[in-house]
Amino acid sequence: LGKKLKGIQSFAEQIEILEKQIKSVETEMDSLAGKLHKARVASEEKLREEMRGLLVSMGIKHAVFKVMITPLDHFTTTGKDDVSFLFSANKNQEPGELVKVASGGEISRLMLSLKYILSRTKQLPVIIFDEIDTGVSGEIAHRMAEMMKEMARRMQVISISHLPQIAAMADTHFEIEKHVEGTETITQIHPLEGEESVRELARLLGGAQITPAVLENAREMKELAQQQKNTRLK
Repeated sequence: LGKKLKGIQSFAEQIEILEKQIKSVETEMDSLAGKLHKARVASEEKLREEMRGLLVSMGIKHAVFKVMITPLDHFTTTGKDDVSFLFSANKNQEPGELVKVASGGEISRLMLSLKYILSRTKQLPVIIFDEIDTGVSGEIAHRMAEMMKEMARRMQVISISHLPQIAAMADTHFEIEKHVEGTETITQIHPLEGEESVRELARLLGGAQITPAVLENAREMKELAQQQKNTRLK
């Protein structure tokens, strides 16, 4: 009872100690948030220019990418800034909020560009792209495949894709299949070796009917991709 009474009588003192600790933590948080704000402002121009260069290389000739950094009067989990990305794909068009103005294909290229830049500084063991190539094809898809291959030299890259240009650049192929057994849907995955890999590329190129010409085209695409990888490695 004596201990309880002493604890009750010392509440004011305990509150004062805790308030001092809170003040100390807030001071440290404010200092760290300030450093983070300065780092963001210092990096904004470099990120903007790198993003624009990558987007232009992927076919968005008049791309404009901006980072808006707005100071806040309260803390968030990422400091005291509100950070948003602005984007415009058309000449003389004012950049708008990325998620509102970018099409599916443009978002794919924007996301890959951001991940590509971040992969050079952030040590991730693996990155998974789930149909990052949505809305793109042809030469743009080939350029995306090159970027993903370069990222694969620094980390494990797994890409779920239906584009032959991207699949051809991979070191290893897996086929994912779904089928129904009774009342259950079964998903299976198995590796594709040699000609199996070529036939799957041919299917992506030519659809359900795989002709000898399509098969040869797939084989040539895979060989060229492998040659290109070896040349870049040298």
